[in-house]
Amino acid sequence: TAAEPWPENAALYQQLKEEQILLSDNASSLAVQAFLQMCNLPIRVVCRANAEYMSPSGKLPFIHVGNQVVSELGPIVQFVKAKGHSLSDGLDEVQKAEMKAYMELVNNMLLTAELYLQWCDDVTVEEITHPRYGSPYPWPLNRILSYQKQWEVRRKMKAIGWAGKTLEQVLEDVDQCCQALSQRLGTQPYFFNQQPTELDALVFGHLFTILTTELTTDELSEKVKNYSNLTAFCRRIEQRYFEGHDKDGSATVAARSAKRSLLR
Repeated sequence: TAAEPWPENAALYQQLKEEQILLSDNASSLAVQAFLQMCNLPIRVVCRANAEYMSPSGKLPFIHVGNQVVSELGPIVQFVKAKGHSLSDGLDEVQKAEMKAYMELVNNMLLTAELYLQWCDDVTVEEITHPRYGSPYPWPLNRILSYQKQWEVRRKMKAIGWAGKTLEQVLEDVDQCCQALSQRLGTQPYFFNQQPTELDALVFGHLFTILTTELTTDELSEKVKNYSNLTAFCRRIEQRYFEGHDKDGSATVAARSAKRSLLR
């Protein structure tokens, strides 16, 4: 099927970059931005304090394309595919199943670890999460919204058996996930040979954000830095898809939204 035209005013919504967005949402937003860049579909990044409440599913990021609103990478990949754009069409069934398995690994391990760190590690909660999450709102609303979100995430952690984990155990999970990704990537430029897929976008979103976000300690980013092929992979995608893409000011460069680029 011929690809449908992509509207010029397509927009991606996320929270405020400098003062509000948290690591996990930044990673998820960057994964979607990377995916759309890889598909060569232009998107304007719109930052809103109430982005979470604008999203029909409550999940971020979401894209507004034509008269449709779609949130999170998985559904966005399906939505874009229905419009005739796919990065994984060239894979056979076995490779597609493998790609899905690695995407689940990233979501089950890295994303969950980011959420754990943000909402279950007391030092991070007090120093980073509460001040940032509630920043657009006056007291006491800022605290109320933060505690509500914290309660919601901690309840989810209990349900999946993460509530009793120590920070050391969570960091060990991150290391195992990075090890599996590093072994799968090997010396290839992308996870499946020469062309990126949505797995590459997802891995980049999380690893790049972990590498460029200042937390209370460097323990999380150090886990990623142990695997030189993963850091090189992040640099490669940053250079190919984000640097110099901002000439007209429409696409907000991910490296600029992060505290620092990997190249400095």
